[in-house]
This record gives sequence, C-alpha cells and structure tokens, in this order.
Amino acid sequence: MNRRREFLKNTLLTGSAALLVPPALWAKPHGITGANDRVRVGLIGCNGMGFSNLSSFMRDPGVVVAALCDVDSRVLDRREAELVRAGREKPRRYSDYRKLLEQQDIDAVIIGTPDHWHCLQLLDALRAGKDVYCEKPVANSIPEADLMLKAVNDSDRMVQIGQWQRSQPHFQDAIAMVHSGALGQIRMVKAWAYQGWMTPIPVQPDGAAPPGVDYQMWLGPATNRPFNPNRFHFNFRWFWDYAGGLMTDWGVHLVDYALYGMQATQPKSIMASGGKFAYPDDASQTPDTLTTVYEFDGFTLLWEHATGIDGGNYGRNHGVAFIGNNGTLVLDRGGWEVVPEVGHDRWEQLKDQPKMEAIPLQPASGSGLNLHTDNFLQAVRTRDGSGLRAPMEVGYHAARVCHMGNVAFKAGGKVHWDRQKGMFVEPEANALAEVEYHNGWSLG
Repeated sequence: MNRRREFLKNTLLTGSAALLVPPALWAKPHGITGANDRVRVGLIGCNGMGFSNLSSFMRDPGVVVAALCDVDSRVLDRREAELVRAGREKPRRYSDYRKLLEQQDIDAVIIGTPDHWHCLQLLDALRAGKDVYCEKPVANSIPEADLMLKAVNDSDRMVQIGQWQRSQPHFQDAIAMVHSGALGQIRMVKAWAYQGWMTPIPVQPDGAAPPGVDYQMWLGPATNRPFNPNRFHFNFRWFWDYAGGLMTDWGVHLVDYALYGMQATQPKSIMASGGKFAYPDDASQTPDTLTTVYEFDGFTLLWEHATGIDGGNYGRNHGVAFIGNNGTLVLDRGGWEVVPEVGHDRWEQLKDQPKMEAIPLQPASGSGLNLHTDNFLQAVRTRDGSGLRAPMEVGYHAARVCHMGNVAFKAGGKVHWDRQKGMFVEPEANALAEVEYHNGWSLG
C-alpha cells in the first residue's frame, strides 16, 4: 500500500505536469500533404494542462503546431523554446485568442485557459469553424454550460472535453463491471479527492502584474480586481471569479465516472456542508473541506474533498466507490478492485459467506491522456464525432452537477433541482447560479 501511495503521489497528484509527454516522445512532422492527415493546431493557454494536451497531440506526426496564445509572454517564450529545441518550427504567437482564431489555416484549437474563459473561447472557436479540445470543466457556471451545449449541438465541429479518464482502459473495464449487475443493487456511490499536496496559500498584497503579462486579457469577463499573485496561474482555481475549487477541479473527473456508472445525469436534490476548516486564514475562497450529498432516483451520490490530507476512503486519496448489495467496486487512477459483501441474515444460506467473488486490484495501464487525444484526432480526420469518448454532453453533465454542489454550499442548505425546467426550485439558488460578465465582455 505504501508503494502504491508513493506511485500515485509521484505520477498522478497534479493531473497536469505529471501527464506531460516529454519532448523526446514528440513526433517529427512528416511531409504529409493529404488534408485528412495533417491537423494544424493552435493552443490557447500554454501554462499547464494546455501544454500537456499539446504535448500529447505532438506524438502524432501529422500534427503541426501552428500557433500559441497566452497572456504571459514569459510562458510563450518558454514554450516556443521547447518547441524549437525539439526541432519544431516556430509557431505564430498571440496574446489575444481572437487573433489566433482568425488564422485560417488552423484546423483545431486546444483551450487550456482558466475555467472562466472556457465558454467564450469555445463559442468563438466554433464561430471561426475550428474543432475544439477543451479542458474541463466545460464552464464556470450552469448558464455557460447550457449555452455551450447548444452551440456545439448546433455546429458540425468536433468537440472533445479533457476528461481523459473516459479513455483510460481500466476505468472503462470498471464501468463495464458496474453495468454487468454483478454488484447487485447499488444504493450509494461515493466520490472523493483528499489532496495532501495542496497546502495553504499565504496571503499576499496586491501589486503590479509581472512584465509581459496582459492582465486585462487574463481577467477577461471576470470582475475587475487589482493583480494578486495568488489569483494567477495555478492558484486561480481557489477563487470563485475564475473557478469552483476542488469540486470542479478533481470533482469533474470523479463525479463524471459516478454518473457514468449509474447512467444518471440530474439529481433531485443537493445538500452541501463545509468551509475553510483546515486553513481559515489563507488567501483562498473556495472550501478546503466539503461534503456534498446528491439524491438521485434509487441512490445517493456522496462527494467529499479535503486539501492538506491524503487519508481518503478505502486507503485512497481519490476515487469512486460503487456500493452494491453484493459488493463494492473501488476505482481510482491506479486501478480498480471489488470487495465482496458477506451474508449476515441468519436465514440466508450464504451467512458469513461472500456474496460475490472478490476481484483483486486490476492496475492501470497505458496513458488515458494519449488515448484521449488520439480519439479526438481520429474524429477530426474522419469528420465523425460518434466515437468521441468525452463529447460535450459528457463534460456538460459532469460540470453541471459539480456546479450544483457549489450552489448548494453557497446557499447553506438543501436545494432542489427541477429536471424539466433545468433550474433550481429555489429562486435564491438560481440567483447564486447566475453568471455576470464584466470589462466589456458579454455572454453569448
């Protein structure tokens, strides 16, 4: 168990740098002339998962990096240098993504920006006729997600959401087991992320943005505030203006698989409780500790997250557990296993006997990210989106359910979801779910 934990710590904690494909594995572009083979890609947001995604794309010799866009020129300098060292041609550089979208020879864009930018950039990319690989969560609010789903459904573009676990073989095998019925009636699902490496964010004063940073472009539609280093780059996810905390960061991945396993999309009610219990005086806004209970037809989904500690359920710092009458399937990025239930009823013939066969740990294999980007590139080349493993609908449902949890937390009580109307029953919850755009940007 200790070795397994160390493996997860070293390879899976960040979900970003750990997934980066090293330049040594980037393929050299070859002399392909066929339009169905060459894919010219532009990257919007180059500092983290965006470049991890691009690195995965670059294993394919038909991928040409046509453009990079980032509001931080230092990031552009670093990424451009990495491409040149690997023998790639210098791509065009932009700080305004709209200029990148005007580049006619770009076939597909990767959106790797903070969450508050995803909606506008995806909508604009579709209008520009680009296929899109968009990082999760699809949006920073439920209304944005609604708009994005409609726009994708009304277009003929290929859109894949970066929930790469959908392409990871052991995740697929685990869900096949869940769907087989062998676990018996599943009345409860647990999903959790306990992240010990996520430590407090010290309070820092506001100040000037670093040289080379277009801070107004970074803010975009978010509230106009003075620059603060805590709100920039990785730590943006702990501030409501730009993201939804650990609920929409890791939660989107894990809640997605809970929904997938149960073949569900919309809860009936949501109740959340938590707060800044571990680090009450640090700079972040989103809760470092949260428990959320979703009520569906016939089962409940329990989400838990905590920063600063690793002691999660079943000895795992993250995962999903499907709890059935016959046994529990436990799944994380390291693998899956089944723990059988034991008969207890004195009238049962199976008293003190396992109700199903135990399945030992089935370890992970392969790269879910690489399989996911390969899946997207195949759809781009064939113009057939039917085989996309994380199309917009998948990202939409996962993000919306996670945002429901954040709304329930902000509301401070139980809220109810009207499935027919696609909105909360409580007016105050709907008000909390709304999004307001600033700085001259408008939604839609």
